[in-house]
Amino acid sequence: MNFCVRCGKETEHTVDGLCTECFLNGRKLTSLPHHVDVKICTNCGEIGFGETWVAKDIQGAIEDAAKGSLIVIKEAKMVSTETASVEQEPYTHLVVVDSVLDINGHMAEDSSSTLVRLKNTVCKRCSRQLGNYYEAILQIRAGSKDIPQRVMLEALRRVENLVGTQSLSNRHAFITKAEEVQGGIDIYLSSISLGKSAAKDISDTYCAETKEAAKLVGVTEEGQEMYRVTYLVRLPDFHVGDVIQFEGRYFKLTRISSSGAKVIDIMNFRERAVKRSDVPAFKVYTRSADLKEALVVSRAGEEVQVLNPSNYSTVDMSVPADAEIGDTVRAVEIDDVLYYVP
Repeated sequence: MNFCVRCGKETEHTVDGLCTECFLNGRKLTSLPHHVDVKICTNCGEIGFGETWVAKDIQGAIEDAAKGSLIVIKEAKMVSTETASVEQEPYTHLVVVDSVLDINGHMAEDSSSTLVRLKNTVCKRCSRQLGNYYEAILQIRAGSKDIPQRVMLEALRRVENLVGTQSLSNRHAFITKAEEVQGGIDIYLSSISLGKSAAKDISDTYCAETKEAAKLVGVTEEGQEMYRVTYLVRLPDFHVGDVIQFEGRYFKLTRISSSGAKVIDIMNFRERAVKRSDVPAFKVYTRSADLKEALVVSRAGEEVQVLNPSNYSTVDMSVPADAEIGDTVRAVEIDDVLYYVP
C-alpha cells in the first residue's frame, strides 16, 4: 500500500507520489493552442490538414482540427471527446473540446478551447492543374489513317477511367488536358508512372505498338533531374467490327485484348482465337463503317433473301441458325458475292 506525500492518505495507486485526488486538484489535464488554421482549397473545396488534403464538410473539418491539436497529459488516457463550435467571424470559430479521461481507473473531465481559423488557399494538385503541370504525354495515333472518332473517344474514356481509379488512392493523379491533333489525340498526364500505366492499358486493349522518349526539362531544388516522357501508342489499322483478311480467309474482328484477338469466319461463322503475335498479320478488307446494308426480303431456316444494294438484284445469303434478323442485315461483298456479317 502506498501513501500520498501531500495528504498522507493510504492509496493503492499514486501518480508522482500523490493520490489521484491530490494529483487532480487544480491540474489542467488537456490544452489547446491559441489558434489552429484549417486550409480550404478554393478550386476543389478539399480541406488541408498539414500535407494531407481530404474531401470533408467544413464543420466536421473545424471540429477535427481542434481535436487533432488537443494535448493530453501523459498520465491520462483519453476516453471520449465532444466538441462544440461557435462562429465568431465568417472565417473564425471558437471551438470547445470537452474530454473524459482515465487516470488510474478514476474518470476525470476537462475542457479546453481554441480558435479555428479558415484559410483560403490552393492545394498542390490544383495549383499544378491550373498551371498546366504535366510529366507525361500520351500520344495516341493510327497506323496509317486518322483514328475513327469512335475509337478515339473510346480510348480517351479508357484513360479517364484509369486516371479516375488511380486518383482514389493518389490525389496527384490527374489529366492536365486532352487535345485532338492531326492523326489522333494527345493526353497530358500529371506523372510519368500514370503515363506508363495509360500507355500499357491502351496498348493491351488494342494490340498497339508503344514507344517512349524522355526529355530532360530541369532540376529540382534537391538537385534531382526532372524528365518528361512521351509515350507514343500507335493503334493498328483494324478495329473491332471490321472485316479482315488473315491466312487467306475473311473474318469479322469481334475482340482485341492483351492476349490477342477473337474473330468470326465470314464463310462458316466459326469463332476463332488468334494469338497476339499473329495479330499484326491482319489486313483490313472492309471497315465496319463501310459495310453494306441489305434489305431483307425473306428468311427460310439458315438462309435469308436480300436485295443486293449494289444492283438491287435478289440474292440468297447463309446466316447462323441463331441470328436475329431484322429489316436489314450488314453484308460484305467478296469476289462479287454478298456475305452476311454477323
